[in-house]
Amino acid sequence: MANSPSRNALNLPTSASTTHLRDPHLLASPRTTRTLRKLQSAHALSSNYSSLNGSSLLSQQRQQQLRNPVSSQSGSPQQNPPIPPSSSHHRTRSNSDALVASFSNSSSVPTRRNAVAKKVVSTQTPKDELEALVRQGPRGDVPAGLQRLRHLILCDGLDADSDGMSQLRIYIWLILLNTPPLSTDSYLDLIRRGPSPAYSKIRNDTFRTLATNPLFKRRVSEASLIRLLNAVAWRLHDAKLEKANELGKIINASSDLGSPELQHASPVVKHSQHPPTVTTESSEAGGAEPGIYVQGMNVLCAPFLYAARSEAEAFVAFHRFITMECPGYVRGAMDGVHKGLVLVDKCLAICEPRLALYLRSKSMTAEIYAFASVLTMCACTPPLPEVLQLWDFLFSYGAHLNILCICAQLLMMKDTLMASPSPTKLLRSFPPLQAKTIIELTLNWVRKIPADVYDELVHHAQ
Repeated sequence: MANSPSRNALNLPTSASTTHLRDPHLLASPRTTRTLRKLQSAHALSSNYSSLNGSSLLSQQRQQQLRNPVSSQSGSPQQNPPIPPSSSHHRTRSNSDALVASFSNSSSVPTRRNAVAKKVVSTQTPKDELEALVRQGPRGDVPAGLQRLRHLILCDGLDADSDGMSQLRIYIWLILLNTPPLSTDSYLDLIRRGPSPAYSKIRNDTFRTLATNPLFKRRVSEASLIRLLNAVAWRLHDAKLEKANELGKIINASSDLGSPELQHASPVVKHSQHPPTVTTESSEAGGAEPGIYVQGMNVLCAPFLYAARSEAEAFVAFHRFITMECPGYVRGAMDGVHKGLVLVDKCLAICEPRLALYLRSKSMTAEIYAFASVLTMCACTPPLPEVLQLWDFLFSYGAHLNILCICAQLLMMKDTLMASPSPTKLLRSFPPLQAKTIIELTLNWVRKIPADVYDELVHHAQ
């Protein structure tokens, strides 16, 4: 076979070194005959060993006989038949023999331990690599480790059951959102403070949260949803109060010191005598002030509670998400949501102009059919396991890509919408999510978006 060692590699004895053994005078003794037969048997059994340890046992003993010839005994020599060449007793070499022979030069081949280690690394599955990244972290280069984590999520996804539950998902979300650690006692302290200023609004929304989704209802209780939203409202309330106090200190200092920069900058600053009041439930319906609760936060919070293993994990992830990734979505005027709706129409016109023109001819703008999808990051569209898979992608590469995901859902409905004289009825509720297809279409459309429009996508929710 091609991998078998050559005849020279087997260290067979040459004809010159065996000529003296075929001399009839040396073969006359029965003792010599038995010795040669034993040597032939040893040579046949040690054919593998010879390739690893240089000369075979037969070659070594024959060289010893050359140095110390055997003396012939008295009497007439017995006529024995000639001994056939030793090569006729050789068995056919197999691939295993060739593999063993290839390791004869240990200086140029890695040791067995290194070979086993390399084999383990090469056979590591994406699931094992993903789990190692989450449990052990990257080895040295953190940006490269995060990039590898995103690539694994995009190409292989997270291992989950039929209900969308994954043991690693909430931890991966916390990593991708760069969430700081939070002790459970801190969350419990917020719970013990009782109802927040937005408590009544929270209670009016929680019982409707994914009411028709049996998976969510089976795993997440309304009481858990109320506690988490109330704790988030307290945290946002404290942040607004702290900001207002800092602004009040600046205004008071400018009044006392008579700072011309601050006094002449604005009449409001010049004549203000008191620090601004904190926005309450009755006053957060409009304006650009950050609110503590807006309608739709209950649906946006639902996937966090479903995927997390505790309320404290869901709380810190949800609070981080709405304050860092999409603060414009939870302000009183929800200006980030309205900017996102404008971008849905703009991106659809760029990527699918024919469908965009048809919807516009029917007076169908994103303000009519896409408000809930923009506000909730498509969490309002079942099934929930597909929502979780889509969020894995959004948290990996940016929540701003949700705008393109909505456009991708419209493209998947293109034929039905174009054939319908009244697409309004079809767009009242989107068809079930298909996360994998939506992600593929989104990745294809990213290349078509101009740089200035993409910059708007990135910053529209801030």
